[in-house]
Amino acid sequence: MTPVFRFAHAAAADWQIAANECLPALAGPPASLGFLYVTDAFAASVNEILDFLKQRTGVAHWVGTVGIGICASGREYLDEPAMAVMLGEFSPASFKIFSGLRSVEDLETKRFTCGDRPANFAIVHADPRNNDVPELITGLAAKLESGFVVGGLTSSRQQNSQIADKVIEGGISGVMFADDVTIATRLTQGCSPIGRKHVITQAQRNIIVTIDDRPALDVLKEDVGERLARDLNRLGGVIFAGLPIAGTDTGDYLVRNLVGIDPARGIVAIGDLVENGDPIMFCRRDTASATEDMTRMLDSMKKGLYTKPRGGVYYSCLGRGANLFGPESEELQMIHAAFGEFPLVGFFCNGEISHNRLYGYTGVLTLFA
Repeated sequence: MTPVFRFAHAAAADWQIAANECLPALAGPPASLGFLYVTDAFAASVNEILDFLKQRTGVAHWVGTVGIGICASGREYLDEPAMAVMLGEFSPASFKIFSGLRSVEDLETKRFTCGDRPANFAIVHADPRNNDVPELITGLAAKLESGFVVGGLTSSRQQNSQIADKVIEGGISGVMFADDVTIATRLTQGCSPIGRKHVITQAQRNIIVTIDDRPALDVLKEDVGERLARDLNRLGGVIFAGLPIAGTDTGDYLVRNLVGIDPARGIVAIGDLVENGDPIMFCRRDTASATEDMTRMLDSMKKGLYTKPRGGVYYSCLGRGANLFGPESEELQMIHAAFGEFPLVGFFCNGEISHNRLYGYTGVLTLFA
């Protein structure tokens, strides 16, 4: 069965007004799966919103979560009460809702199947308060035929609610798909490398003493250039550490914050654990770099698609969106310009999930072909 999608999005102070504004666009043939994203202004009402949409659409199965900002086709909603809804029709044996992955041990108690077939791919939402999430992502990916998981960590100043047929919190939940559901997915980094790849030669936990057998701070200064090196206070929010991922053919890397610099000893501390022998590079985060990589990602996806996407989900870092691309939904407008109008929903995350890892400062686009 070829999935058919339709979607709607609306903003209003009252969730019932927003939900009712969405209903006309959601009307149509039967659907079997719903995606629901609401901003955290509606976090306390997720149960009521879900019950309302189940009743009015007739769709029994739902996934989604809360975000400080949410995404729709060509439009971002940030810091305002809003919702985005997408419905898709899939055969019952081609997907399965799951929840309850709170610890690595839970991976051994679940069946990762869709009907009588192995699950191939998963779209997930995760609780940022659960310290086991990185391991859970890796473990879940290993259970799937494609090895691919996409999604994001809930972002909310209120309840960290997830939706998996009901409203829950904690761990990881989402929907698994069998291999007859065709998808394309890519990751875009919010940064660009500013120097060559180096090797960490002395480190203790997250503190890097030497890189390429030189003081770590000397290497950092050399890579960022004289202007920034003269005023290290200007590095925050602009320069990051990039940890290349072994075995990837797309040059992916994990972006981590610089959390401390000691000029007297020449050491640099970053927001992750590293070991001697690990590769590292330094990256710059700005609008030009993010736009360039977003364009690269969209061009790559367009070349691999033979038809217009039927629907999609987009998960972007809270540090992107208006903070990086501008206040007029420029990030979502780039996707719209690349593929035209099609059903797209998503949210701005506390961390993004792609393949088998948790990222930061990235955008993850997944399209149903």
